[in-house]
Order: sequence, then C-alpha cells, then structure tokens
Amino acid sequence: MTISQHAGFSVRLARFVALGAVVVMLAGCNLFGQPKLKEEEIIPPDTLYQQALGEMDKQRYVTAVATLEKLERQHPFSEFNEKAKLMETYANYRIGKFEEAILAADRYLALYPSSKEVPYVMYLKGNAYFGQIKDITRDQQISRDAIDTYSLIVSNYPESEYAKDAKDKMVIAVDQLAGKEMSVGRYYLGNGNYPAAINRFTVVATQFQTSTHIEEALYRLAEANLALGLISEAQTAAAVLGHNYPQSSWYKQAFDLLAKQGISPQLNEGSKLAELKQG
Repeated sequence: MTISQHAGFSVRLARFVALGAVVVMLAGCNLFGQPKLKEEEIIPPDTLYQQALGEMDKQRYVTAVATLEKLERQHPFSEFNEKAKLMETYANYRIGKFEEAILAADRYLALYPSSKEVPYVMYLKGNAYFGQIKDITRDQQISRDAIDTYSLIVSNYPESEYAKDAKDKMVIAVDQLAGKEMSVGRYYLGNGNYPAAINRFTVVATQFQTSTHIEEALYRLAEANLALGLISEAQTAAAVLGHNYPQSSWYKQAFDLLAKQGISPQLNEGSKLAELKQG
C-alpha cells in the first residue's frame, strides 16, 4: 500500500468510526435517556362517559372536556359520541370558552341535524355569542351572530322552552346594534357631517324600531335635516315622533327645536320617514 493509499484508508476509517459513535450515541438516548412515550390506555367508552358525567357533576368542566375529547378520539364511532358532543358544547360554554362552544355546537348540528337536542344546542350557541357582546364602541358582528341564532330558534322552534329567553336576549342584541349606529351618528352630527349622520339615524328608525333608541333617532333626524335646511324632512321626522311617542321628552325637544325656526311638526306623505308612522 502506498503512502497516499494508506492516508485515504485512514480518512475513511476515521469517518466510519465517527459515524458509528453517532449511531451509538443516538441509540444511547433511547436506551439510557428519556423513556419512550407510553401508548395511551384505551378505556371503554361507557367508562369515559360516566367519568365525564362525574367530573361535570363536580363542576370540573375543563377536566370533563378533556375526558370527552378522549372518548371521541379513542372511540370515534361510539354510541356515546352524540351525547359527548352535546356535553362538550355545554362544558365549554360554562367555563367561558365561547369560541370552543360555538365550534362544538356547529359540529353537533352538522352531524345530528334531526336530533331532539337541536334547539338546546342552538340556544347554547346563541348564548355563547351573546356572552361575547361588548360595549357599543366595539364591532357588533357578535351581536348580529347572536340575533341570527336566536332568530332561528324563535322561527323554527317557537314552542320550545328556549324560545322566550331567545326573544328576550335578541331584544338586547338588537338594542346593541342600534346603540352602535346611534353612537356613530352622533359623532357625524357633532362634526357637521349631516348626510352621514342622517344615514345612521335612518338605519335605527327603519331597522330597529323596537329598540330603546328609536325616539332619539327620530329627534336626531329632525335635528340633522333642519341643519341641512331640509325643512319638510325635519317636520316629518318630528311629526312621526309626536304621533308614535306623544309623551316622549324627545318629542318635546323636537317641537321646541322647530318652533325656534318658526315651524311645527307636519307630516309630508311623500317622505320615506312618513312610512314610520304607526297606525
């Protein structure tokens, strides 16, 4: 063997030894390092279900959700899956995990659309939206989602035990949307952007007539239209306000506002606002 051949053999031998050391080291990690993860013990579905019931009875909802998830993971075709998904929706709602509750509700409704529990699951979903409603300075998409869900309960399951509470909460959610429009409208009004303000107040007057903001919305329409010199529209808004809510303090303010300009409330039948007149 020549010197160059001997040198090449030495290099290959060194690489082989180094590679062997790496293999041994990696093997040592398994042999002498961290033990291999133990496979998850498979527990019968009825046992897991009863365990989850017990945890929920003790109000240990986080633990119950984990148990229910294990049941679904280990036994995806179990007869207990429908009940597990229902309980998972409820448990997530109870601990304030509203997004998780909504997702769980959607899964249940997709898999079991004919279940007798559908009204209850929809009610939980609506409540999960309702629980996230913020003050009127925030985006109100959550309020709209709550209204849509409650509306389905009221229209599809009017005789259910959840319909009345859905109606009551829907009123609150609608009031929230109206309040948001009023807040923006007042901002535009205060900054002299009267057309934009009128648009917002008109939304309240036409779309949220059951809200607590309707009287002020009609007054603001009289105020904004008067500021633009739209006398007939201002008179009509005030006339509708007086007809629908004659005892309202907002009507008194509207009457006084017009009186300062030498005019009084008068209904213009050609105005869109005239359509808001009740009776």
